[in-house]
Amino acid sequence: MIGHIHSLESFGTVDGPGTRFVVFVKGCPMRCAYCHNPDTWEMTGATDMEPSYIMEQYHRNDSFYQNGGGLTVTGGEPLVQIDFLIELFELCRKDGVHTCLDTSGIMFNPDNAELMKKYDRLMAVTDLVMLDIKHIDNEHHKDLCKQPNTNILKFPFYLQEKNVDMWIRHVIVPGLTDDDKYLYDLGYFIGQFHNLRALDALPYHDMGKKKYEELGIEYRLKDTKPLDPKVLLEKKKVILDGVRKRREELTAAGESFEHK
Repeated sequence: MIGHIHSLESFGTVDGPGTRFVVFVKGCPMRCAYCHNPDTWEMTGATDMEPSYIMEQYHRNDSFYQNGGGLTVTGGEPLVQIDFLIELFELCRKDGVHTCLDTSGIMFNPDNAELMKKYDRLMAVTDLVMLDIKHIDNEHHKDLCKQPNTNILKFPFYLQEKNVDMWIRHVIVPGLTDDDKYLYDLGYFIGQFHNLRALDALPYHDMGKKKYEELGIEYRLKDTKPLDPKVLLEKKKVILDGVRKRREELTAAGESFEHK
C-alpha cells in the first residue's frame, strides 16, 4: 500500500509522548483558518512511500525512541489514507513501536459499515489518538474549518469503546476559539471520557503566513496577533473547569475515572 507523504521528521518532540518519528501525510478536507500546513491539503506534490520504507527510516534511529517515544502520523489528515495507515501501524505493532495518530476526526463516519471495519482494524494497533477538536459549536466549526463537527464529536465515544488512549488538542485563536462559554463547554464534553489522558491547549501562532503567500492562498487571519502565553493559561483553566465539573457530576453518580 502506497502512502502519499509530505515529509518525514526524525526527532519530533511535540507530536506525542517522548521523542518521535513523525510522518506528515498529504490530503485534508478541512480548511481551518489557522492551519499552518496548507501545503498538505492537496495530494499534489506528494512523495510516494511504502510502509516498509518508513519503518526502515524509523529503525535507523531506533535508540532515540526507546524511552517512551514511537511513531506519529499527522498531516494533513491521516485518516484520508486509512488503508496505508492500517498497514503502517500493523508493522509498528509487529516491531513493538508505540503508535500515535494525530487527527481532526473529520473522516470518522459510524454510519458507514465498511469504513468502520477499517477503523476497528486500525484501532487494534493504535496506542494513542491525539484528537484536535477545533470548536465545540457546530456552526462556529463550519465557519472556522468549512466542515461540520457532527461526526468528529462522535469519535471520542468510539475511542472510549475501543479503549484507546486519547489526548485532546485545542488551538486558542483570539476572536475565534477563545470564548469562555465554548471553552467551558469543550471541557464539559471531554470530561466524560474515561480514556482522556491529556489536554493540550495550544496558542495560535502565525508562522504559516509565509506558506500562504508562497501558495497564493489568502490568509484569513493575517491581522490576528499570536496568543499571549498568559492568556493561554487562563483559557486552559476554563477548559479544565468544565472537565472538573463534568467529572464531579459523574463521580457523584458512581462513575470512577481511575486510570486502569
